Amino acid sequence: MIRAKNIFFVLVILSFTSCITSKTAVKDFNNAEYYDASLKFEKIIKEGDAQNSYLLAESLRKSNRLWQSEKYYKDAITYGIRDEMAYYYLTLSLKANSNYDAADSLILHYLSKGKEESVLSLMRKESIHIKNLRLYPDTSYYEVKNLKALNTNYAEYSPSFSNDKLFFVSNRQSEKIYSGTGTPFTDLYEIKTKGANVDINSLKKLGENINNEKVNEGSITFSGDGMYMIFAKGNDGKSSGRNNVDLYYARYRRSGWTNPRLLNVNTTRSWDSTPFLSKDGKTLYFASNRSKGYGGTDIYKANVNRRGRWINIQNLGPEINTPGNELFPSVTEDGRLYFSSDNHEGFGGLDIFVASRKAGKITITNPGKPLNSRGDDFGINPYNATRGFFTSNRDGGSGDDDIYTFVNNDPNLKIVNYILKGTTLTPKNENKELNVLGNSSVKLLDKDENIIQETFTDDKGKFEFTVYSDEDYILIGEKENYFSTRGAFTTIGKGVDRSKLKEFITNVEFEKNLVLDKIVVNKSIVLDNIYYDLNKADIREDAAIELDKLVVILNDNPNITVELSSHTDDRSTVDYNQDLSQRRAESAVSYIVSRGVSEKRINAKGYGESQLIIPNAKTEDEHQINRRTEFKVTSYEFIEDPENGDVEEKFFNNN
Repeated sequence: MIRAKNIFFVLVILSFTSCITSKTAVKDFNNAEYYDASLKFEKIIKEGDAQNSYLLAESLRKSNRLWQSEKYYKDAITYGIRDEMAYYYLTLSLKANSNYDAADSLILHYLSKGKEESVLSLMRKESIHIKNLRLYPDTSYYEVKNLKALNTNYAEYSPSFSNDKLFFVSNRQSEKIYSGTGTPFTDLYEIKTKGANVDINSLKKLGENINNEKVNEGSITFSGDGMYMIFAKGNDGKSSGRNNVDLYYARYRRSGWTNPRLLNVNTTRSWDSTPFLSKDGKTLYFASNRSKGYGGTDIYKANVNRRGRWINIQNLGPEINTPGNELFPSVTEDGRLYFSSDNHEGFGGLDIFVASRKAGKITITNPGKPLNSRGDDFGINPYNATRGFFTSNRDGGSGDDDIYTFVNNDPNLKIVNYILKGTTLTPKNENKELNVLGNSSVKLLDKDENIIQETFTDDKGKFEFTVYSDEDYILIGEKENYFSTRGAFTTIGKGVDRSKLKEFITNVEFEKNLVLDKIVVNKSIVLDNIYYDLNKADIREDAAIELDKLVVILNDNPNITVELSSHTDDRSTVDYNQDLSQRRAESAVSYIVSRGVSEKRINAKGYGESQLIIPNAKTEDEHQINRRTEFKVTSYEFIEDPENGDVEEKFFNNN
């Protein structure tokens, strides 16, 4: 009887296995159900099967098991796989297994025979990485410790510290399995903590309106006051057209967290996750695989305007982002960006990196071991200048991903915060007395006019930016129905010598105010220092410098059209002066149009001697005042000052 049962059990297994085909495995793979796909490929794979060997290796890599994929990438190459990326991924898996010699040999072999330039470029880069990694010591000033009181044999990851609580992601209590990884669905948890000392009795899952047993909840971040949060959430199949991970927003009320709603930074066809909010809540950093990026997932940032919408969504650029994956950003008060990447110079899998900016250049550094390991190291969350939390699935952990604490014991570490503060102002009257102009937009640009940051002033017109040493900047102030105004600022020569600092943290503050003039239609504004040679209309070099300032005004204020006028004194005939002023106005307008301004936005008008400021002028200085070039706004798009609106509605997607 027992034998009969065993035979029946074997027959069931064989029947189940026979139902698994290459087609069903590929279907799982194409549906991003990589764990399920890997199980099926393992059952059907045969010797000599290059394509399925490669897909099995890819399934393992994509389900966070890069080190297990080595054998199958080797098999795929041995069996003649045509996709040359197999060589690159095999290199990464060898590196993840600390087999640097084999990785070096593979790179040399491929560089001698490879044909795909994109893969050749990646392999050359990896060759340099491996050479440098051999020089890294096994220790550094970082001290790390597994937070054993919190971790289980399940996954705990992406810690976020807020108001003496540690929030994190875990699949410890989930019963339903996510087919993409073969592990339970993840939820968001919170626990009270004093630094790294957690109160395990306070551990609890966030409410059912936040967590869904059939959806993966992911990384979470908080405003400085802890009253609103942004977190990642997988699709539940109910939101039409949304097939991936999106960012959601919720606000804390007396009864708890409000129902989450979509942020307007999401795109319907992309994975948008791993959010981080700046301390002032005005800048959001996140990772996305949206189109037109540099590789897999890239890091982006966005600013919130005073209407509460996220704007200026920017890719952080090729210094940060690579053909691989960059994600899990976090930013310190002094402007350093922590992030994880599988394509910068790392030890295997995801490594933690630090991006620092100085003199307009970004430098990427790997903090080394033990902060990084051969496993995946990610989700770093500093809660002060030297301490914080991060995630790793390194050897010796409690289970899957674990949360660790870190301390930076560098005795030479000195934190310098360069802070630029200012106020937006506007003239009160013709005497140029100034009043505060609140609720304005202020942009910080680098010398090449790339936007570094944008903020919005409060009712008192105050703004503040983190800036960096040895760099030139441009500030642009904007407000509805006012001229946008520029101001130059520099930190060159204003930095401090860290070696001479005694305090651990030093704040260096600068001040730069911006004055914005109200747009008044048909109000003439004199352009100083526009001079012409006697009886000529040609634009001189000194006049071109001044006209370039008007070009900037027109570029910064695209909603205005202007008249540029030329005036003479009265020391010649009326007809002659009229003709000369018209030629000069037209010459000036032609110059401005040549600088890229649409001719539809500017009109030339010569007034001759018909609008003398000083009639019957006697002295040369008085005649010079009459000889002038002016512009005036003839029309512009008037914008109603927006209502503040309901704060609760600020961050939501209007789609």
